[in-house]
Amino acid sequence: MARTTSVLQRYGSALLLALLPWAVPARTLERGNGPEPSTLDAHRCQEVACGNVLRDLYEGLVTEDAHGRLIPGMAQRWTLSPDGRTWTFHLRDGLRWSNGEALDAPQIVASFRRAFAPATAAPFGELFDALLNAQAVQAGKLPLTALGVSAPDARTVVFRLQRSASLPALLTLPIAFPVYLPAVQRYGAQHTRPGRLVSNGAYRLAAWTPQANLLVEKNPRFHDASGVAIAQVRFHVTEDAAAELQRYAAGDLDLTEVVPPQPLTALRARFGTQLRLSPYLGAFWLGMNLEREPLRDTPQLRRALALAIDRDLLARHVTGLGETPAYGIVPPGIEGYTPAATPWSKATQAQREAQARALYRAAGYSSERPLVIELRYNTSTPHRRLALAVAAMWRQTLGVQVRLRNEEWKVFVQNRRQRAITQVFRGGWIGDVPDARNFLAAFGSDGPLNWTGYDDAGFRQRLARADAAATEAARNAWLHAAETRLLNADAVIPLYYYTSKHLVSDELRGYEANALDRHASRWLSFGEGAR
Repeated sequence: MARTTSVLQRYGSALLLALLPWAVPARTLERGNGPEPSTLDAHRCQEVACGNVLRDLYEGLVTEDAHGRLIPGMAQRWTLSPDGRTWTFHLRDGLRWSNGEALDAPQIVASFRRAFAPATAAPFGELFDALLNAQAVQAGKLPLTALGVSAPDARTVVFRLQRSASLPALLTLPIAFPVYLPAVQRYGAQHTRPGRLVSNGAYRLAAWTPQANLLVEKNPRFHDASGVAIAQVRFHVTEDAAAELQRYAAGDLDLTEVVPPQPLTALRARFGTQLRLSPYLGAFWLGMNLEREPLRDTPQLRRALALAIDRDLLARHVTGLGETPAYGIVPPGIEGYTPAATPWSKATQAQREAQARALYRAAGYSSERPLVIELRYNTSTPHRRLALAVAAMWRQTLGVQVRLRNEEWKVFVQNRRQRAITQVFRGGWIGDVPDARNFLAAFGSDGPLNWTGYDDAGFRQRLARADAAATEAARNAWLHAAETRLLNADAVIPLYYYTSKHLVSDELRGYEANALDRHASRWLSFGEGAR
């Protein structure tokens, strides 16, 4: 018996399959995942591609179910103090890392301190500005021990905030995942490689072939391992959406990351119920540089440009995959929050265009003296189509002469952030958490995400009132007031709200649409009879 156990431990499932010739290997879930993940360092991840993999490898104190609802993760329960400033999380019993070592509260606190260390440069650190001393610690002005997180005992983690915040939702972000620090200390940046990465989630990293795929396998030490149905998941690099669709159609993928722009009727006819479109917590808008001519100090001109765009036409014929026209910054779907809208959102398109022409003339422009302006976007076929449509609407309604400027992603991001040469540019925001403040905060500071240079004390005052609010209802009311003020200033031109777009195999079970478009593999399974 002892001999048999030893051999099985040594050679694992391969030997078991050899001894049992009738056994059938478990089916691997094949997922399209977009570009190559930039990192698997949870504290440094900032894009969807790494976030998808990390949500399989790790679990935070709080996590999400298949519907996107917050549920206990490492913590089995949590409480909030009466003043709304102290959150206390109580850990499950018996938490383990994927290497079998015990995982306790002091290690979670140490991981948070590593996340906010200046050397880590965590891109999502600013989302935790409510955490006591987080900004000062990340800037190197205070020691790591000043961060507002502590472990009074092995199974309790306490967070102290300096304003109200939806902390449980923030704790679902990768920056809040526990990183195994002994591996970081031993391997540095290479701690994310297969064989070195130690995690605590439903899966562990098995292989990583650059520019091809990542393979993860079920973690037997996960606290809910018995509830994980799929033994292996392969995340494929699928940077070209059209090629991803072809691979799905050929049966190489069970789930795609996106669906390329195509006529919706044709996609429905070809894929039927496999085509999954649903509201996505994101808004697409055009930003306007308020620090440079011709848009600085010209509210009439900015309003004219916003009015002259037919959003219904854009959503039906340019984007065309279920997007809805937008008249605000914060998309619908956030519990307890009523989105604001531009003051002219109820007018007909004909009324808007008539008002646009009047404002354009009042701003000093005409057919003899037309506005000449640049519209900048990052290189992408959908973005080019949208820019061409907007330029045509401005030309037809107002006579504006538009120069289109497309740039490679990194160049575009740098120019947009610097606010030195931009005029009108592609903007927008995808929600990191279901919180209206997440969509508005950038406009209240002079940080790198305030691409328009919007600077308004009244807006900041409303954000501050929201931060100090005693109840969630009052907080949302002040956030609504801040969004209304921003829209009335015409700092941005809302165009449409996003939809998520996937192809999902009929054999896959457990896929549920949710506002943040997150689909951890632990909730998925294959139906009976699946190949």
